[in-house]
Order: sequence, then C-alpha cells, then structure tokens
Amino acid sequence: VMTNDECRMTNGPAGGWTEQGGARRLGENGKEKVGELAAGGERRLLGGVNRTKEASIVWFRQDLRLEDNPALGAAVATGGPVLAVFIWDEAGEGAWAAGGASRWWWWHSLTALGRDIAARGGRLILRRGRAEEVLPTLVAEMGAGAVYWNRRYEPAVIARDARLKSALKAAGVDAKSFNGALLLEPHTLRNKQGTPFKVFTPFWRYCLTQPMPEVIQTAPVKWPGGAEELKKVASEDLGMWGLLPTIPWDAEFGKEWTPGETGARAALAAFVAEGMTGYEEERNRPDRRGTSRLSAHLHFGEISPRQVWAAVKATGAGRGVFPPSNGARVFLSEIGWREFAHHLLYHYPDTPAEPLRPEFKAFPWREDAGGELLRAWQRGRTGYPIVDAGMRELWATGWMHNRVRMIVASFLVKHLRLPWQAGAAWFWDTLVDADLASNTLGWQWSAGCGADAAPYFRIFAPVLQGEKFDPAGDYVRRWVPEIARLPNKYLHKPWEAPAEFRERCGVDLGGNYPEPVVDHGEARAAALAALKTLRGGGGPGEGADAGGDEGGGE
Repeated sequence: VMTNDECRMTNGPAGGWTEQGGARRLGENGKEKVGELAAGGERRLLGGVNRTKEASIVWFRQDLRLEDNPALGAAVATGGPVLAVFIWDEAGEGAWAAGGASRWWWWHSLTALGRDIAARGGRLILRRGRAEEVLPTLVAEMGAGAVYWNRRYEPAVIARDARLKSALKAAGVDAKSFNGALLLEPHTLRNKQGTPFKVFTPFWRYCLTQPMPEVIQTAPVKWPGGAEELKKVASEDLGMWGLLPTIPWDAEFGKEWTPGETGARAALAAFVAEGMTGYEEERNRPDRRGTSRLSAHLHFGEISPRQVWAAVKATGAGRGVFPPSNGARVFLSEIGWREFAHHLLYHYPDTPAEPLRPEFKAFPWREDAGGELLRAWQRGRTGYPIVDAGMRELWATGWMHNRVRMIVASFLVKHLRLPWQAGAAWFWDTLVDADLASNTLGWQWSAGCGADAAPYFRIFAPVLQGEKFDPAGDYVRRWVPEIARLPNKYLHKPWEAPAEFRERCGVDLGGNYPEPVVDHGEARAAALAALKTLRGGGGPGEGADAGGDEGGGE
C-alpha cells in the first residue's frame, strides 16, 4: 500500500546533493549521496567520529511523545545513534502556519519533549527554516543514513513531505514515514462504491470492522548515541523563536493546561477513571467538566489515538466487555469523528477554504461594513449570553466546550450570516487545539456546506440552547459576570427582564452589556430566505447532531 504522501505526489524533484556553503543541498544530477563513505565502509558522523552503524534522524512534528512513536521506534531499531530533530517550518504549512494559541502550546510541549529526551541522555535539536533545506543539512552534518518521521495529512505538508522523501531517497538516504496519528489512514478506506466516505455513520461502522492497531513500546530507557557526541550538533534556542506572546493574553492558559506527554497521559488516565462512564450525558454540559479535554494533546501528538483506544479497552478487560459502557462507546465515536475529519481533508484538500458542496459558493453572505458584527462575535459582545460566554472562554483559555462551539458557529453563519471561513480563521488563531482537519469539518458542518453537515435550515436558538445546556447558569455567570446577578429566568435573555429589575441587578443593556446585535426571529427568517436562493436548498444531512468532540472541543 502506498503511503499518503506517495499517493499524493508520485514524482518528486530529480536531484541529489551538491556542496554549498559547507552543507549538502539539493542538486541536479541525482548521483552524489549524502555523506561520503569513510574507509572501511563506515560513514563519518557526529563531528567526525567513525561508527560501524550509521546514524539516523527522527524528525518530530505533530508527534511530540516518546511512547507509541513509530518513527522513533524505527530509528532506535537501527542500533545506531539517533538524532532527535524538530524543525520550525512555517513556510511548509502553506496558508495554515500556527496561530497564536497553538504557538503557546508548541513552546511548552517542545520544552517538555526536550526535557524528556534529556532525561534519557539525548538532546532535542531545534532548527528553523524550510525542512527541505534543513534536513539535508543535518544529514550532511551527521553523515546520517536514515531519516524517519510520522505522517501528517494537511495538503501543503503532504506535498512538501513527498518532495523531501523523493529527494532523500534519490540521494541514497533511507527515508521512511509512518502512521503515528490515526487509527486507520485515509488512503486505506473506501466505501462500497470505491470512493471516499462522506457520511460519518457508515464511515465509522466500516472502521469498527477493521483491526485496530496496537500500541507499540518505543520510548528508550537510554537515548541511543553518546551525549558528548550529540552536544556537537548545533541547536537553536527555543526562546528566540517568538512563540510566546509579548502581552499576557495567555495568563489563564497555564492554569488550564499541562502540555507535553506527561500531561497528556495524566489527562487520559483521569478521564478514563472518572469521567468516561457518564460521558454520554455530561459531554453536552459546558457548566460541568464532563469532557476529556484531550483534543490539544491529540493534535500535537503527545498521546496517540491507539493509546486512547487501548486505555478504554483496558477498563473492560476484566469483564471481557468492549466498549465497557455507553459513555465509552460515545467517547470512542468522537475519536472516530476525528478520524473522519482527516479522511475528508485528505480526499478533499480544498475544503479548508472552499465548501465541499459547490452550490454554497453562491451563498449570499451578509456585507459586514467595517467588520462590526464579526468583532462583536469575536469579543463576546453579541448580547446573547451563551454565545458571549463561549467566545470569552475561548479568548481566556484557548479552548471552548464543544456544545458551545456548535452554538457560536451556528450564530455566526446563520444569525449574522457571515462566511464560515471567517469563523474558521478566528478559531485557528485562538484555539490551542486548532487542527486543520477538525476545524474544517466543524465549520463546514455548522454552515451546512460540508460532508454529513447539519442542514443550513437547522438554526440553533441561542436562548433555548443556553437554557437547555446551562440550566443553572453557572457557565454564563463565570464568563459574563456583568449579568451574573440576574435570576435564571432572565439570565439567557436579559432583554426580557424589566428595566427596573435589570437596574437592581447592575445590568445596563447597551452599557455594561450589549443589546442583541440581531433579533433571533428576524435573523432566522433572513437566513432561510438566503438559503432559498441556492439551487438544491441545503437538504438535511445524516448525523446532524454530531459534535466531533475529540477532534475539536474535547
């Protein structure tokens, strides 16, 4: 079976390596191999030290863990020295370089990974620049015979990785990629018609008929390669990369999150032990801590879906029951939603910017002169408390409860009738779990223009959503304190409270809290009228209440 990058790009650039500025870079003749062979068939590496076994490079990306890391396992299995490398390659991400909240997580997770590797006697080498240039340079510096990495599924990354793998192989380097991010890879799954799945239920039903991969033990007790030798390889200072904000908008992040493999494993263990059984009901309540909050850990690869699957399975092993509870079944289906998101992104690479359903290209979005409506939404100043609470939670913590993600997304595309791409861009910059596959699927689902989407005519009523999923008002009172003194009767609709009552409760509509930016009834009617202008009208989609918690919002 061809790997995803080989399926995408079967022809990389013809080229070998040429000397330039003391390092080997891509050339034209395709003949010269990386690293001259020293006498006796040994390759010179690590500052000129000869070894009988070649060094290998493990290129860390969104797989910032040592356990269950196939690329690391392959490098260790060679028996030679292993150089752990991370490359900050913003150009390689195409149009989707990391946003502000993700950059915060990158800093802390890379710090944790470096610490974990150092504890085993190794080093994490940090470099900036285009991976297609940086990796060949490192191969030359080490005389490395192999480069291993785990696959990603974003379109620009697939294209870059295919070019890089082709060039490395042409130069005689053993370049291999592995599945370290998914249970089942997109290029291995097809429906009965031989085409990609577009509806979640049959997709997941088919996945459940396939053997799930086992967790592999890959974390070395002692890092392969001498510490003194590894010190000779230059590494950049993470603090010089500018990943952390210069103004303290991240003040609450450290209270909410523990990036890194240790934090990820602790979060999984706590959820499986304490939260999974009641997950089916609790996951919809933003006023409670009823979700796993694993989405960022999964995105950055601090824990793998194989490890999640194994942890859930282990809870029922003694009884021979799997899944061990309804909560576990629903939780694993959300892992399936994450798999579905990657399946769609791989097969439909234009969807981060374009609707999967082409008729939605002609949707008559509202003209937002000066961007006032978009800013009101971004800042949590729409006048709808459940929407504003979600947007403020997002800004303060880098995360938003999945039920509220659906509410605020519906509000943007249906009440405000602003393009879903604007919402996706804001989430991309402000979410610590910003993931191109899940973000794209979630926004196209909300806008009714994607696979298995909620039909556009299904419009969440923010007041009813707030009353149903935050019935005691704890969530709104936490994030919208200016209306906290209102009783539950009026909390989700403060404009209905009598003026003198609002005054006694310290609520000044249009002052310390905004009046609704749109009327729900009028906005709903306008959205339905806009839908009628499209040929086809946006019919219902299966799975219209699917949330995708673990891919984004969990």
